[in-house]
Amino acid sequence: MTQSRSPWLGMVALCLPMLIVSMDVSVLFFAAPFIAADLHASSEQQLWIFDVYGFVLAGLLLTMGSLADRIGHRRLLMIGAVAFSVASIGAAFAVSAEMLIAARALLAIGGATLMPSTLALIRFTFDDPTARAKAVAIWSAVLTGGVAVGPIISGLLLEHFWWGSVFLINVPVMVALLVVAPMLLPGNTADPSRRVDVLSALLALATVLPIIEGIKKLAADGWSLAWIGLILGGFVVGAIFVWRQRRLAQPLVDITLFRDRRFATSIWINVIGMFAILGNAIIMTQYLQSVLGYTPLVAALWSLLPSVFVGAAAPAAAAAASKFGRPKVVVAGLLCAAAGFVILGALTTTDSLITVLIGATFLAAGTVALASVIADYVVGVAPADRAGATSSLLETSSELGGALGIAILGSVLNVVFRLSFDDPTFSGTPAGQSLSGALAASRGLPADRADALIAAAREAFVSGLSAAAWVGAAVLVATAVLAAWALRQQRVELPEVVEV
Repeated sequence: MTQSRSPWLGMVALCLPMLIVSMDVSVLFFAAPFIAADLHASSEQQLWIFDVYGFVLAGLLLTMGSLADRIGHRRLLMIGAVAFSVASIGAAFAVSAEMLIAARALLAIGGATLMPSTLALIRFTFDDPTARAKAVAIWSAVLTGGVAVGPIISGLLLEHFWWGSVFLINVPVMVALLVVAPMLLPGNTADPSRRVDVLSALLALATVLPIIEGIKKLAADGWSLAWIGLILGGFVVGAIFVWRQRRLAQPLVDITLFRDRRFATSIWINVIGMFAILGNAIIMTQYLQSVLGYTPLVAALWSLLPSVFVGAAAPAAAAAASKFGRPKVVVAGLLCAAAGFVILGALTTTDSLITVLIGATFLAAGTVALASVIADYVVGVAPADRAGATSSLLETSSELGGALGIAILGSVLNVVFRLSFDDPTFSGTPAGQSLSGALAASRGLPADRADALIAAAREAFVSGLSAAAWVGAAVLVATAVLAAWALRQQRVELPEVVEV
């Protein structure tokens, strides 16, 4: 597509919304106590303030990707920027928990328009496959970096301003996007003949939301027939969704893409990559704060340290993919991430800051490397008129993978914690169920008894962390074996599939 300006200037514009959208996933980590106190939010309302963003975002990605293909990716990007700005102002000045929950839902609607639009616009902005691979690598690094930077920005703002400031930082960035997007991004990407099937959009919501909600509930509350039933119900609706897509002339998701073994495997690898990085992130946050005893801000600063090295992983993966091929880079990334889990599983103790940082660095570098290569492949495989829908499919798989990581690795940790907890006095009580429960129970005890309880809980947590890490390593190694087989050259290719 002919452009009068360098496509890399357009890439700067595309990075702006992705940084903010990814930051919004984690920016509330430090603000939550202030919000709860100021708005008198109940425990259930606090959960909704956090969860509604991810739920709405995941449920609308497929629909917004298809809508972007119809009305134009730049147009939807700018509409999303306006919605995100309005919602940010509403959230910042919310006077009740209900108002903040509604604002967070609107933020998610805006985020759902921004994410597939940015990745699809890379498809239109960069004609050269090598340049596009580098651009997708940068996009992946910004997406990952935003999640890591969010708590830091939040902590710094809360040192000087009220909790609403963590939302107001979105506004100037979105205003800047509205100014530069018409100048730097292609605008003639719409296909007005493309229709958005409303029933498919509703089925997508009814598929994604129960699955993610059920997985999160399993992680938080343990195994329950109700949550298993919720997940199974989501899969049943998902089967109906697939059945409908196969019969539509213009489906929300092009199911025929999955006939390419490499495309289907790439989506699965993306699920596993997010499974690893987010599952580990939740565990590491607890370890730094509750085992090592760091304040939230100090813990966030330490967790940011691996990003210094990880930042080079995505560009290096893009360069290696052009030299050695995507399959080798994907397998190497999976094995690198598995090595990080092995370090965490084998060497973590109740005082292992350096070990944990090294393991987290290997894990993050491996997953960021494979994510950027996979994203480039999926974007390249998509027909130009379906770039938004295909991008949204990739991002929906990321949401599902993150929920799976939190649920499965978190469940393994919780089970092993309960089995390893070595304090008969508190076995079967909340203190024997989780580290947070033990810390809460210790506050009403004499100093020596409290120290003994906390020590037992920390040892049990480390045992659970180690077990979860070994499970994560096994999943990544198995996926590496699958990738080595499935990403090979196939005899029959679908039209427009970019060679791996």
